[in-house]
Amino acid sequence: MKYIVCEKPGEFLLKEKEAPVRKEGEALLQINKVGICGTDLHAYAGNQAFFTYPRILGHELASVVLEIDENDRGIKAGDKVVVMPYVSCGKCIACRNGKTNCCTNITVLGVHGDGGMQEQISVPADILLPANNLSDDEMAIVEPLAIGAHSIRRADIKPGETVAVVGCGPIGIGIMKLAQIAGAKVIAIDMNEQRLQYAKEKIGVDYIVKAGENAVNEVSEITNGDLCTAVFDASGNKYALESCPDYMSHGGRFILVGLSKGELTYTHPKVHAKEMTLMCSRNATTEDFEHVISVLNQFPTASFITHNVPFTEMIEHFDSWLKPETGVMKATVNFN
Repeated sequence: MKYIVCEKPGEFLLKEKEAPVRKEGEALLQINKVGICGTDLHAYAGNQAFFTYPRILGHELASVVLEIDENDRGIKAGDKVVVMPYVSCGKCIACRNGKTNCCTNITVLGVHGDGGMQEQISVPADILLPANNLSDDEMAIVEPLAIGAHSIRRADIKPGETVAVVGCGPIGIGIMKLAQIAGAKVIAIDMNEQRLQYAKEKIGVDYIVKAGENAVNEVSEITNGDLCTAVFDASGNKYALESCPDYMSHGGRFILVGLSKGELTYTHPKVHAKEMTLMCSRNATTEDFEHVISVLNQFPTASFITHNVPFTEMIEHFDSWLKPETGVMKATVNFN
């Protein structure tokens, strides 16, 4: 079978190898579509944390079961499935407390272990969710939306809250829509005018604010001086991450969803005065995936996926997906 491997930063190769043999407890999957995410882009660029090379990328997967044992979820050969790409140990303190998303020994497909940029893959059967009611496009975006769902659940968003989401990339857009579904008013903040317009026109956020010197004043005006009870960073940008508490109300929460490799600096008296709750949100759990699947009909999938190419043409297009001027929001790769 064919597969694409990132040999080192900046280098993909299309290769062939033997198809995988399913082990006990695993399911053999045929990959139909793979979504390209920020993790993949950063891995290719050489600035992704927790990463080693060579690596087969791909963890946003639309797939069909080829072989599987009898299981509690009733999944059988021929079924469409969503893959939760986080393989946890089930034994560590995080797993014992139901936080499998931050297992101390976690292996994420396409990051710590090889992912789905291959025609077939064998994975643990317990990371599959039935998805016969979803299209390939919908299946391929469940994982990034689940990351947003997890952050919304972490923040315990309540109806009527006004929240800010910094970063109108795929993860940020997902957070915005899921925050709306939770009943919040949403302020989208970004430097990119095109993405701000997408948030306004396709997601229907309540307000858009261009990041910059006047952004805090604009947020203050929108909220009558209260600022936002929850602020999500979905950019991973150091400047943005350090600026986010300025949008946050006294008694508010700051949720770090985007990941920066470096150190972050905050003025202690400033954040202490607000009694800021700082929380990180990593990956997602089964509950988050199930929630996304249940509300996916409210998400504008067709406009969200802006670029789509055949598997054998991915390498020649990948560089363009690193460039904001191409208008890419979510790129996907087809295997059929």
